[in-house]
Order: sequence, then C-alpha cells, then structure tokens
Amino acid sequence: MKRIYQRAGYYFSGLLILTLGIALTVLGGLGTSPFDALLVGLYRTFGLTIGSWEIVVGISMIIFNAIAEKRRPEMLAIVTSLITGLGIDFWVFTLDGFVAPEEVWTQSIVFFLGMVISALGISINLQADFAPIPFDRMMLVIRDLTGWNVTISRAAISVVLVLLAVFFDGAIGVGTLIIMVTSGVFIQYFMAGIQRFDRTLLPSEY
Repeated sequence: MKRIYQRAGYYFSGLLILTLGIALTVLGGLGTSPFDALLVGLYRTFGLTIGSWEIVVGISMIIFNAIAEKRRPEMLAIVTSLITGLGIDFWVFTLDGFVAPEEVWTQSIVFFLGMVISALGISINLQADFAPIPFDRMMLVIRDLTGWNVTISRAAISVVLVLLAVFFDGAIGVGTLIIMVTSGVFIQYFMAGIQRFDRTLLPSEY
C-alpha cells in the first residue's frame, strides 16, 4: 500500500513539474517541443487554450492507439491528458504576468529552465510507471506496427508534429531543435538520480 502512495506521488508531482516546464518553454518564446508547438499552433489558429488542445490532441492519440492495438482506450491515459492540460493552463495563466522575457538572454534563461524542468517532470512521472503519456504510448504503437526501433518511431512522430505545427503557425524555433536533440540526455540524467532516491525509500525491494 505504501508503494502505491509513492507511485501516486511520483505521478502527480511529475505532471505538476512537467507542466511548469512546458509553460516556461512556451513563455520563453524560443520554441517548444514538437508536441507543444502543435498545441500552441492550434491555440493561435482556433482559440480555446493551450491546455484545452493538450486534452483534445491527447485523447485523439489515445483513440488512435486503441484502434491500432485493437483494444479499449486506456482510461488512465485520459486522466493524464486532463491533468496535463489543466496544469499547462494553470502555469501559463499564473506566470504570464511575471515571466515576459523580451531580451534574447532572458528568453534563453526562461527556455533553458523550462527544458530542464520538463525533463525532470518526465523522469519523475516515468518512475510512477502507470497512466502513460499518450505521446509515449503512440511511440510504442508505431514501433510495433512498423518494426522500427524506438528512436526512429519517436523521430517520425516528431517530424509529423513539426509539420503540423508549422501549418498551424505553432511555436517552432531554435528551441524546438534544442529540445529534440538534448532533452533525452537530461531525462536520462534525472532518471538515474530518481531511481537512486527511490531505492533509499524501499531498499528491501532492490
């Protein structure tokens, strides 16, 4: 039972930190991840909020994954999309008046903080090991359907997202390329530290 609470703690804190990082990259103005760039583009084109589009696109991915795998949609993944969407909107609305960088150097600082914080949030969320993020599940679905490895599958989805983001005037910039190239390094680094921390909580399980 204690382990369930710990996993829930990883899950919710990870999403809270992840959405803070996403909001900072959006406010930094140098570009976001391909997925978030599409959300910003849909917001600019059709209105609603960035978080609302996170929910819409996330649920669309969940439905695609379910159809591709010929099974029922993952309900916990829907919960993840809802929490992530609400978290993004909360942080954007909260920070918008305080974080409005105009100089390139301040934009760079905000962007870098957002990228690192996002990677930390993803790493913590992965430690929970449930309620998968729809993008990550789609990556595995594409891998299984095509026979490609995870790296190529993730890259293929990212290319499609970038093209869609460009079409909808999304937040594509130099930051998008930086995130695509370096985010995996930060995630791997944080995961190692979080796993060491987790072992100190339940040493008997390792």
